Amino acid sequence: MLQMPYYLMLSKLTERGRDRVKHDPDRITQVNLEIEDQGCSVVSQYALLGRYDFATLIEAPDNAHMSRLAIDLGARGTIETETLPAEPTELFIDAMKAE
Repeated sequence: MLQMPYYLMLSKLTERGRDRVKHDPDRITQVNLEIEDQGCSVVSQYALLGRYDFATLIEAPDNAHMSRLAIDLGARGTIETETLPAEPTELFIDAMKAE
């Protein structure tokens, strides 16, 4: 079975997003379920201190799905995102050995 690609989404709450999370922290879990409704899945998620508020590892079928998801989440006005493709180090090592 082929594994879907991983993406690391770094998100920063806007003022509106901070207010929403402060008054309804369960909204984070609700958004994760909405991500699943778009054909993607949250593999793991961490709250951060620093420049970003959350790091979310997402499994998505392809770049198009991930792009739509990032645009949809950002259009809500509660977060700003930066999304990076992520590859398990085992696959990276195998790729470096292949020639």
